[in-house]
Amino acid sequence: MALEIVLITGMSGSGKSVALHALEDAGYYCVDNLPPELLASFVALEHEHHGNRLAIAMDVRSATALPLVPQQLERMRAQGVHVQSLFLDATTDTLVRRFSETRRRHPLSKDELREGQRALLQTIELERELLAELREQSHVIDTSAIRSSQLQSYVKSLMAMPPGRLTLVFQSFAFKRGVPVDADYVFDVRMLPNPHYEPGLRDLTGRDQPVIDYLLQQPEVELMRSHIGHFLSHWLQALAQNHRSYVTVAIGCTGGQHRSVYLVEELAHQFSPLWTTLRRHRELDAR
Repeated sequence: MALEIVLITGMSGSGKSVALHALEDAGYYCVDNLPPELLASFVALEHEHHGNRLAIAMDVRSATALPLVPQQLERMRAQGVHVQSLFLDATTDTLVRRFSETRRRHPLSKDELREGQRALLQTIELERELLAELREQSHVIDTSAIRSSQLQSYVKSLMAMPPGRLTLVFQSFAFKRGVPVDADYVFDVRMLPNPHYEPGLRDLTGRDQPVIDYLLQQPEVELMRSHIGHFLSHWLQALAQNHRSYVTVAIGCTGGQHRSVYLVEELAHQFSPLWTTLRRHRELDAR
């Protein structure tokens, strides 16, 4: 079997340990905080002793050596190793809140507990700069508005996808809870007729037949689905040829319950015969 490696990087406080535990549950041999200088030799050694599936977490504590990682991953791919790189991210406000709640120090901080929130904000922005190149070359997962159980589920579903093919991730969300920072494309569908204002539909979702029937009767909804579908159909092949492993398409409405959910389901169904597809419903999955 070909060697599979999952590299997990991302912002401190974004949930890397949660993702690593999910991969361990999925059968990967996992190691945390591996220095980048040891990546190639560690992979060779562990391939002999622990099989074909490795998961490695790195963080900003290895900042001086992180620029080595993209080149190392490319060399591994050229040798036939299947490499997936996941980058966990979250909004700055979310990261500040998490550090404040846990009273943990940021890995790059000298003494943020004494210097206050301003120092923490500056440290987080410095970390973003240091990790920018790795983020650009990875599949990004925004953990700002999801629970640990959702993150574990998302990671496991990504690992279950066939290697070597572009995977389309369709995600619904509520604008009132923020735009996902991991989205490659964001479509705003708040201008479409809203089932929320129909008393018999308010408590249902875009996966329920009465809501589906209602939205099917709205010409604007079909026009929006057609326009999004045409855009993706035109550009997906080019993205695949550019060696993209994942493309995240986020569709948002006011509450993330009706219109965006319906369109995610419809588009995932439309593209599933041509591409590997995943569907996520950020607000519904959190219930």
